[in-house]
Amino acid sequence: MSTAIRRTVPAIALAGAMAMLATGCIAGENAGNTTDSAEATGEWSTDQLTLDWATYNPLSLVLRDQGLIEDALGDDVTVEWVQSTGSNTANELLRSGSADIASTAGSAALLARANGSPIKVIDIYSQPEWSAIVVDADSDITSVDDLAGTSIAATKGTDPYFFLLQTLDEAGLSLDDVEVQNLQHADGWSALAGGSVDAWAGLDPIMAGAEVDSGAQLIYRNVDFNTYGFLNATEDFIDNHADVAQVVVDAYEQARIWALENPEETAALLAEASGLDTEVAETVILERSNLDVSGVPGADQIAVLERISPVLVDSGDVAGGQEALDEALATIVYDEFALAATSE
Repeated sequence: MSTAIRRTVPAIALAGAMAMLATGCIAGENAGNTTDSAEATGEWSTDQLTLDWATYNPLSLVLRDQGLIEDALGDDVTVEWVQSTGSNTANELLRSGSADIASTAGSAALLARANGSPIKVIDIYSQPEWSAIVVDADSDITSVDDLAGTSIAATKGTDPYFFLLQTLDEAGLSLDDVEVQNLQHADGWSALAGGSVDAWAGLDPIMAGAEVDSGAQLIYRNVDFNTYGFLNATEDFIDNHADVAQVVVDAYEQARIWALENPEETAALLAEASGLDTEVAETVILERSNLDVSGVPGADQIAVLERISPVLVDSGDVAGGQEALDEALATIVYDEFALAATSE
């Protein structure tokens, strides 16, 4: 199956990207510059593409393993993969210019744009249930109400952190009622397992491994508190390298088809990348990832982000308050690449 996909993607990507060049339909106000750049390099508007892979983004694992993007771009573009260990690291890669395209939770992308990072979502890779409130096997904490006065590990700027904020708010609690230790996801689990914190705002696949291997308990789950998986690009990349961005989104949509048709093989890729047992990886892929979702960003994602926006403002994490958040909500979506990739 992977061989068929590897043959299909280049044709789609080349046709879509070159049609955009031929018609001048390149996104952004610098469209003419994109065509000039493509002519200068012989085909593509850039000779370098840097994008992330992450264990919380299974489609990125398929792409990296099968070389779909490399096959589509050929030898004229060097593709570099960098790992994101959380949405916060992906956002930092984009903000610093260390990556052109990177994957985050929707909430994290919104927070980054509201705080001035010039990124937009160009594709949706999943609608996961990847966050929950986790305690160790012997904990006396059995409900959200029991979290008052406890220490909780969470990675600020990521979906588990925003999951925690929503969970506390629903229970009539706030950040003032708990002590949040800002730790990267894997370190948060280590802190919980080692007794340094009382609870952890967990993230799969680490969370699923903690359940199976250590008996960790998920005391609160709520799929509605999870936001979608966003594939984001910098505005500069969208404006100046739309041909290459289209190839990436085309490849993501082909990877989705392959992953849905080959869930066990996708789980094997996750197991290899994360060090998890195959059984745990299959749980993540089959029960919690939900890859069978439209890749076109739009109203569904905005509705989720609008619901959590009051929590983000109240947390003080948005420097410009509600006005900055509203502006980010109005401008974060760029759907042209995904619409082209999913059109028949």
